Amino acid sequence: MEGVTVVSHPLVQHKLTLLREKQRSTKSFRELCRELGSLMCYEVTRDLPLDWVEIETPLQRIKAPKIGGKKLVFAPILRAGLALVDGMLDLVPAARVAHIGLYRDPSTRVAVEYFFKAPADLGERETIVIAPVIATGNTAVAAIDRLKERGARNIHMTCLIAAPEGLERLRGIHPDVPIWTAAIDDQLNDMAFIVPGLGDAGNRAYGTE
Repeated sequence: MEGVTVVSHPLVQHKLTLLREKQRSTKSFRELCRELGSLMCYEVTRDLPLDWVEIETPLQRIKAPKIGGKKLVFAPILRAGLALVDGMLDLVPAARVAHIGLYRDPSTRVAVEYFFKAPADLGERETIVIAPVIATGNTAVAAIDRLKERGARNIHMTCLIAAPEGLERLRGIHPDVPIWTAAIDDQLNDMAFIVPGLGDAGNRAYGTE
């Protein structure tokens, strides 16, 4: 699908398989999410602009590349997105963090907002929206809608697993937002969960039901 990158790196695929396992403990699930967050961050930031700056090594002065422009904004969709964001912050500790609180109404499957906090200068920064899964796409669409309302212009989306239905919906509404995912699964079931999927990522990461 145009605008969708599937990250096929062996480490990503291996760790995603471990994450899917039903018997995986809460502790192990969180640790894998953090590791996958770092690996996915490496891929989604591949095209960041670089500036050449002059520095001094122990031996001489040289011109060397540094990330240019404003710093990144990581925007995890609460609460499951928090399980990935720490791994991304390990790589980019200077990034700002926006928090987007959304939950899917179980009867209507519509995304309901309950919290939003973001840097004031979103329009000057590159924003990466983070969620473990894109199922129906409703939550991802709502998060990006809200970020754009606050001025965000350069937005990327990253997840671990996506359903074809969710990708189609997200690309249809926000075709300017490229998506990185580790896997595209078969479909959604009658409860709008991804199959085969990994279950409820928030519950598995934080030991709730």
